[in-house]
Amino acid sequence: MEKVFSQSELEAIAAALADTSEGLTGSEIAHILATLKMADPAPAMTKWKRLHNAFVERQNYSQNRRAILQFIREAMKPERYAKQPERFEAMRGNLNRALAFSGLAVSASGELHAVTRAETLTEAQRRADDLRADLTRRGVHPDVLRFCRAELVADNYFHAVLEATKSIADKLRAKSGLTEDGAKLVDATLCGSAPRVAINELTTESQRSEQSGFANLIKGVFGMFRNPTAHEARILWAMSKEDAEDLLSLASLIHRRLDAAR
Repeated sequence: MEKVFSQSELEAIAAALADTSEGLTGSEIAHILATLKMADPAPAMTKWKRLHNAFVERQNYSQNRRAILQFIREAMKPERYAKQPERFEAMRGNLNRALAFSGLAVSASGELHAVTRAETLTEAQRRADDLRADLTRRGVHPDVLRFCRAELVADNYFHAVLEATKSIADKLRAKSGLTEDGAKLVDATLCGSAPRVAINELTTESQRSEQSGFANLIKGVFGMFRNPTAHEARILWAMSKEDAEDLLSLASLIHRRLDAAR
């Protein structure tokens, strides 16, 4: 027998997708339902009730959850939010809190994957809220704050820091138009006598030294943290809140310098 969502799970998923301030608009809901050829039995109702009714009708008809999973994939395609990336992350956070009780999560690429089924999100949410509050007091860069989410700190702070570190490479690629990664990306963007990305005017020896030091700093972050943790078992990289805050503050410094770079 194929898996189905419980009624409470369907309610939570619909409420997350159709959140009043951060969720899909009514026209977006109508478009996705039509694209997937799903019935829209209550278009006049509030957004989340409309979506919930559509989900219930389809699941009752098909006796599986495949169409609902497809709706989630369609709704969470990152390219839909190219002009509003902050909206995508807010929706993803809300949706992952709902999906956690079904043993599912949406990745940063918009893909659904299996996770350990949650019994309660209280501890994970508390961790995320505490981390965000501390980093907000530090004035940490918004591009780093968005990684302080419950699903990323459910066990420890490993994933929050890993994702924030990946975002440094993403910004370097966006600034330079290159596709390399890791140390090769740093060499191609920040190093040499005429780097593609410069954090100062490079007219004095002191400025050239600062540029070189900044490149080495990013290489150090990739080499010390990102590269090993991307390949080693998570159990070897238990991370305290204090270490996470320090590393995320360092990532914030790098982001600010890259924002101001030419």
